[in-house]
Amino acid sequence: MPLDQAATVVGGVRSLSALVRRAATTAGGSPALVAGARRVTWAELDDLVDRSAAGFAARGLTSGERVAVQLPNGVDWVVAVMGALRAGLVVVPVNTAYTDPEIAHLLADSGARLLVGPPGRGEVAGVPVLGAAPTADGPAPADPEDPAALALLAYTSGTTGRPRGAMLTHGALLANQQQCLALEPPPVRAGDRVLVVLPLFHAYGFTSGWGLVAATAACAVLVDTFEPVATLRLMAEEEVTAVPGAPPMYSAWLAAADAAGSDADLRRGFAAVRTASCGAAPMPAELFGAMRERAAVTVWEGYGLTEAGPVLASTLATGRPKPQCIGGPLPGVELRLRDTAGGPAAGPDPGDLVREDVFGDPFGAGEEDGEAGEICARGPNLFSGYWPDGADGPDADGWLTTGDIAYRDADGDLRLVDRRRDLVIVSGFNVYPGEVERVLDEHPGVAESAVIGLPDARTGEAVHAVVVLVPGSEVTEAELREHAGRSLARFKVPAAVHVVPELPHSLAGKVSRARLRELGLELAAAAAADDEVPGD
Repeated sequence: MPLDQAATVVGGVRSLSALVRRAATTAGGSPALVAGARRVTWAELDDLVDRSAAGFAARGLTSGERVAVQLPNGVDWVVAVMGALRAGLVVVPVNTAYTDPEIAHLLADSGARLLVGPPGRGEVAGVPVLGAAPTADGPAPADPEDPAALALLAYTSGTTGRPRGAMLTHGALLANQQQCLALEPPPVRAGDRVLVVLPLFHAYGFTSGWGLVAATAACAVLVDTFEPVATLRLMAEEEVTAVPGAPPMYSAWLAAADAAGSDADLRRGFAAVRTASCGAAPMPAELFGAMRERAAVTVWEGYGLTEAGPVLASTLATGRPKPQCIGGPLPGVELRLRDTAGGPAAGPDPGDLVREDVFGDPFGAGEEDGEAGEICARGPNLFSGYWPDGADGPDADGWLTTGDIAYRDADGDLRLVDRRRDLVIVSGFNVYPGEVERVLDEHPGVAESAVIGLPDARTGEAVHAVVVLVPGSEVTEAELREHAGRSLARFKVPAAVHVVPELPHSLAGKVSRARLRELGLELAAAAAADDEVPGD
């Protein structure tokens, strides 16, 4: 589907902010947002977005300029982001856990002229900070009409140690909404009350949470801080019908039920839930089974990446919910498995097109534990490359290599097995080893460091650092973690720091990640064994 057509598939709108205008026209008196005691209808929200857009324009910001937003889930986030988009601006969502050095990189790299963030700051890295979106009376700018215009610069891993801004257009994001809504059943429908606890600064929360709510004129039940017991209570009170989530959320709900000694609150929270989905990280089989047995809900798993707006595949597409399975491609998305060595499967056959049952790989089809390949994707939802020049985007034929390895099981469904990159995913958030390594290496007591991800029952993966100290240095693990915490968000700070005499290097002088992981597992196991020794 060409990009210009993709922009018309969600009710004819051509920009994200126009979704709010359309919902205000068709469902003006219906609830749009529930955030604590605050309730906002679609008509009220449209007015707030108008005032926000006028406020951005009054500050002299013009179409195409960038505005960073670092706010928790809430009405203020929605108003700031949708107001900026209505003003023709490009939004740079900022993780609420980011420290000033991390924010400074995003601001400098994106060229953002304004940061809408927590109140009390004057500026960050020379960029002025407002505690909430600016407002002004008078006529608001019209919603953008060009679907090829940038909507978001969503910072993600790319191929380097520092986050890179994925350029997502209005058309690409609208296309992904349409692809999700074309599923049977769709994850969100008009009249749904959708729990939005996934961070809105994350592409998953933005599209699968707020985006689908806006596209269907449903209602978003916003949660700024996830606390499992309180969230279950809220779900029951608000009769939540749709839950987009991540594995740590479902694990926390089950743990809360265990602590209470009863599944009663768990069952009440999910009593009205029609669709529960899971993404950001693979869902363990035992977690899938426990949710079905104890909460009486089937969790549909999906797969995607920021650069795809973000959803690419789901078990909703095949109608076969299975643990540790991502199903098949969304309608309008093509997926292929490529020979990871770049062999004959590297390029798809032009004549082999888009259906859920066609992946186009010449190996592994229909075989249990078939040969794995790298997932390649094509569709109107893909990003336009990385800021500012579109580098490393889809190739000339529209294909994007994801770096994720999968195979097809006996039913033809996709199952993830590994990542080509060294990215560590903690509770669904990307951690880039190079970024953590640079911070550790700044400590005067560290001669060399390397970072890997190791399995963690609570967060999926945990960051582990393996360091070589400067001769004579007596730096402790606690000191290194405290040092890292001054520059890195908490989820990036190493869960453990292992001191070794030397790092494993290849003949070319690079750290061998494979050998490092083996070493890390041995060190982690030894540390765990030491912790179990009485008196230690």
